[in-house]
Amino acid sequence: QSIAQEVVGLLCMVLLTLTALVANTVMMVVILKTPLLRKFIFVCHLCVVDLLSAIFLMPLGIISSSSCFNRVIYSIAECQALIFLNICFISASILTISIISVERYYYIVHPMRYEVKMTIRLAVAGVIFIWVKSVLITVLALVGWPQGNGATSASRCTVYWSPGAHKNIFVIIFSIVCFILPTIIILAVYCSVYRVARMASLQQVPVPAQAAAPRHRSDSIASQVTIITTRNLPLPRLMPERFLGSNKAILTLVLIVGQFLCCWLPFFAFHLHSSVATGTVGGGHGEMVVTWIAYSSFAINPFFYGLLNRQIREELARLRRSCLNRPLGQELCLSVSEASVQENFLQFLQRATCTLETHASCISPSPRNRLDQTKMGFPIPGQVPEESS
Repeated sequence: QSIAQEVVGLLCMVLLTLTALVANTVMMVVILKTPLLRKFIFVCHLCVVDLLSAIFLMPLGIISSSSCFNRVIYSIAECQALIFLNICFISASILTISIISVERYYYIVHPMRYEVKMTIRLAVAGVIFIWVKSVLITVLALVGWPQGNGATSASRCTVYWSPGAHKNIFVIIFSIVCFILPTIIILAVYCSVYRVARMASLQQVPVPAQAAAPRHRSDSIASQVTIITTRNLPLPRLMPERFLGSNKAILTLVLIVGQFLCCWLPFFAFHLHSSVATGTVGGGHGEMVVTWIAYSSFAINPFFYGLLNRQIREELARLRRSCLNRPLGQELCLSVSEASVQENFLQFLQRATCTLETHASCISPSPRNRLDQTKMGFPIPGQVPEESS
């Protein structure tokens, strides 16, 4: 039974590593080769961090976790290098996710401010900030390590087994800076995004006459956002279709936030408990499980932060068409269908609780529909605005 569990565990670790390698590589290639997608700087940076983790960190994690490599011995310097990569890449990945959530917030809630202030220089400064903060946090983990040419088993070359004199203090600081604070930011940001999207959809519901007098409504983006954020009228009763749309938006947000918590909460909870609780015995199997649950984030992130963007999906569809030699007309048909049914995550939130129009066949929208979409559409967060031909 233990041999079967060992084989299954090894296969799962190898599968996660291969998935992280392929998914992050594909996302990076699509973003870098498409000029209109090069504004996805932080998404591309997240793919770079996760790809580096899949190249360096996850294979070393397999060696540390599998009993097949029990006889592998690391020197003190090699163990320090492994822990340095571990903490640095984990910090960079989580901090990048936090910045992506803040960027999405400004795309939706303050679109005009974003267009003015979000520059390449600011994005590069954000990337530099992520790496400087990650390196500084990692250096704290190496404080108090013994000097010399000692050796240790690969299975004991982890943060839990670290011989650093200030390991417990580091774990607390590491958990606060790289998990607790980012979690608060992510929860606050996505709750605000959903609230704005929901109120935007409620504007389309007729307001009872006694609730408010008719008022002129401008169609500009700035006025729409102002109305959304300042309106304090009683909320009208939701129609069934809008209620279902609200549930879909909530489910989307739960998936995004839930994926982050499911991957990282066990990891940080384990290390916090091991540093605070007295008399804990050995990390062993428990540490291996929570570590690989956290590593699974490197393979899942490309799907949650890449494929949820409609433009990236369309570029992947074009790549698939070119590989399969699919006719252009069929590809255009799929593009129209995807744009109406499988909306971008952020488009979907902006239109949350609104009825989604599903097209059974590839029929170009009428001029009236195009006009309505133009009036109701917000700038697409995380994407370059599409030019109408």
